[in-house]
Amino acid sequence: MARFQHKKQPNTRNLWLSVLIFAGILLLFYTGVTSISRISLKEQEKSLKTALSQAVVRCYAAEGSYPESLEYLKEHYGITYDSSRFYVDYQVTGANILPDITVISRQE
Repeated sequence: MARFQHKKQPNTRNLWLSVLIFAGILLLFYTGVTSISRISLKEQEKSLKTALSQAVVRCYAAEGSYPESLEYLKEHYGITYDSSRFYVDYQVTGANILPDITVISRQE
């Protein structure tokens, strides 16, 4: 009768194995999320650069000169962006010369 009353000892090896597998899954999940976030930020930067270039060309086609400032593009052509995420450098060299537009991500 004593053989049915035997209490099992907790197996620490199985516990550690479960913890390691769980930690591995969490690490893979975290790596995937950060990778997707980085790719998304690069796509947003590319999209902003394209939108700015198109707005500049649209302004030149409509008004006969390139916009004199980034603020002009924001007011008249609806350009909006998150200035805490991106730095936009807009350098005008002349009324009939395409401005130099640089978009830099503040988060890396």
